[in-house]
Amino acid sequence: MRIFFFPVLLACLVLPAAAQQFDVAFGLGGVSSTSAANASGNYFPQNVGGGTFLGFSGDYLFRRQLGIEGEISWRASQNLYAGSQPFRPIFWDFNGIWAPAIGSRLTPELLAGIGAETVRFYQPYFICSGFGCTNYTSQSQFMGDFGGGLRFYVTHSIFVRPEARLYLIHDNYLFSSGYATRYGVSIGYSFGRR
Repeated sequence: MRIFFFPVLLACLVLPAAAQQFDVAFGLGGVSSTSAANASGNYFPQNVGGGTFLGFSGDYLFRRQLGIEGEISWRASQNLYAGSQPFRPIFWDFNGIWAPAIGSRLTPELLAGIGAETVRFYQPYFICSGFGCTNYTSQSQFMGDFGGGLRFYVTHSIFVRPEARLYLIHDNYLFSSGYATRYGVSIGYSFGRR
């Protein structure tokens, strides 16, 4: 997760000066997937969804409507894996984005990209390494994602965005399915909007 923040920080500091448009947003929502009772094949009967998910996103539109986007979304509270092991799913991805403005107050977004589902399993003790100590271990799975949103500009620069994402998670044997759907709403700010 730390590797995600350096490029976002760099983008926040450098890109707005030269960018046509740079957007940042904070959101909340939920994740759903196949129920644990319907798990089949190589999937474990555990649902990745449920609970409230928080998230940050940012995009840079360098061709008026085309650009790049990155986001991270995580479960706000821990859940129990197999009824006993505390865990937290985290979804992070980098995408290509198309955001054509429709009038002065409305901008739809379509995006697709790649990323990972990282699951943190929490322990009652700390594990130390040369980089520090943590009370969790992590397991990551590669994923592709597709989604969209609809920005409603409340002012010239502040927007509210209902959004949805479909995550296609490769070899997601930890949970009941190889896909998950995230839906929610974000509040954001656009820098350099015309």
